Amino acid sequence: MQDAAYLPILMGQLPIAVLGASGYAGAESLRLLAGHPEAEVVVAAGGRAAGQRVGAIAPHLSALADLPIGELDPGAVIDRAEVALLALPHEESARLAPVLLEGGVRVIDLSGAFRLPAEDYPAWYGFAHPAPAWLGKAVYGLPELFREQIVGAELVANPGCYPTAAALALAPLVRAGLVGAGGIVIDAKSGISGAGRTPTDATHFAAADGSIRPYAAGGAHRHTPEIERAIGAAAGGAVSVSFVPHLVPATRGLVATCFARASAGLTTGAALAVLSEAYAGAPFVRVLPAGSLPDSKRTTGANAVEIGAAIDARTGTAVVVAALDNLVKGAAGQAVQNLNLMMGYAETAGLEAMAVYP
Repeated sequence: MQDAAYLPILMGQLPIAVLGASGYAGAESLRLLAGHPEAEVVVAAGGRAAGQRVGAIAPHLSALADLPIGELDPGAVIDRAEVALLALPHEESARLAPVLLEGGVRVIDLSGAFRLPAEDYPAWYGFAHPAPAWLGKAVYGLPELFREQIVGAELVANPGCYPTAAALALAPLVRAGLVGAGGIVIDAKSGISGAGRTPTDATHFAAADGSIRPYAAGGAHRHTPEIERAIGAAAGGAVSVSFVPHLVPATRGLVATCFARASAGLTTGAALAVLSEAYAGAPFVRVLPAGSLPDSKRTTGANAVEIGAAIDARTGTAVVVAALDNLVKGAAGQAVQNLNLMMGYAETAGLEAMAVYP
């Protein structure tokens, strides 16, 4: 059999590279791209799985079973692909993306390597950014809030799963002045797949089963500045949040429950009306009616976000909740959505699948 990595690209198909293909986000990118009408994966690469085929590390991806997983070779990507999806560790993406970009390959980066200003990386990510010039060129890839900037972009910083949920829940209300920009509290919970494929003491089944575990409290989580930056950019002003994530014993799914000071007289109906108007043209956002709240189970496998809101009039608190699949809208699905906008395809291309339930 001819090596699948060197099969001719189908007429009119966009050649794509997926780097970090053996991780959860990389494999999910492969799954979605396998059904994309305009794209073809021509390079898959990833660390410890190099030398194997996709079918060996992700047997469910039957359409790509014979595709070899190679080493992380920038030259091969530049020679073969027009767009690369990077599902790599942050520092590795920060080093590799500029090489690909300078070789003419557009990049969608699923790590945190291009989401913050250069001066923030030592404190939040533990390294000095090796390519600060590219940070000013990167577009934050949250389509529902920054669609116009993504169209035609060279480098898209795909948002984190927690920031995606929090920003979509809060940005329209902050922008409209219906909730305060300070003192926002975000209590968020994610399935274990959000911690990556490599098990740790905290994510091993014996530790995670039956456990709900908060972590990185006290403003210590690296998604905190990203959340503040995303909401602030969309709302047009500075925002401060207190963010506490939790790991829950589920494979997929994320729920962010956001608490903010409500403006005087704000009702649930008024808050939902603003959210509905903000996302009227967004194919992947469902704003729920009053009395209904999101359920992450209803987003499993789909590039969907559910948003609900309720106003606690007694305390003057707006409670806004967003739910999504952390591997799809929180990672790979959003990357494909960004790919579609970058390249001028239908925004829903390859993402039409509805959620799996139960």
